[in-house]
Amino acid sequence: MKKVLFITLSICALFTACKIDEPDKDLKRIVFDPGNLKFISTSLNIKKETSSALYGNSEALASLSSENNQPKIGSVIKLVTWKYHENPQYIGGTITGELLSIETVQTDKNGKISYQIQNTSKTENIQSNQKERIQYIMSYKPVIRP
Repeated sequence: MKKVLFITLSICALFTACKIDEPDKDLKRIVFDPGNLKFISTSLNIKKETSSALYGNSEALASLSSENNQPKIGSVIKLVTWKYHENPQYIGGTITGELLSIETVQTDKNGKISYQIQNTSKTENIQSNQKERIQYIMSYKPVIRP
C-alpha cells in the first residue's frame, strides 16, 4: 500500500512540476519589415517605456551624416516605435512588444518633404507638429559600426 501511495504522489508531483507558463501569451507582437531600408539608429524613451529604430535608404543615410540635417532628394526615412517590456527570460532585460507607430519622412524629386504617421496603437494618441517631428527625426545621428 505504501508503494502505491508513493507512486501516486510521485506522478502527481511530476505533473504539477511540469506546468508550462506562457507569460507572453497576451502580448501582441508585430514585426516591422523594413524592406530595402537599412538600419540607421536607435533610441529609448525611459519615461514612456518606448524603443525606436530609424531606418532609411542610402540618400537618408547621407542626409543624416551631413551637417545641415536636410533630407536629400529621394530620401526615405522611417522611425518605428514600440512599447517595450521586461524580458521574462532575463532579469533586467527588455524586449519590444506592441508596435505603436511608424513615422515616414520622404523627399520627392522636386525636393518637397512629406511627413506621414501610421499610428497602430489605439491607446497612444500621437498629435504633434509635423515640422517638429521632421526636425526630431532628422536630428538622429547614424550608428557608426566598425
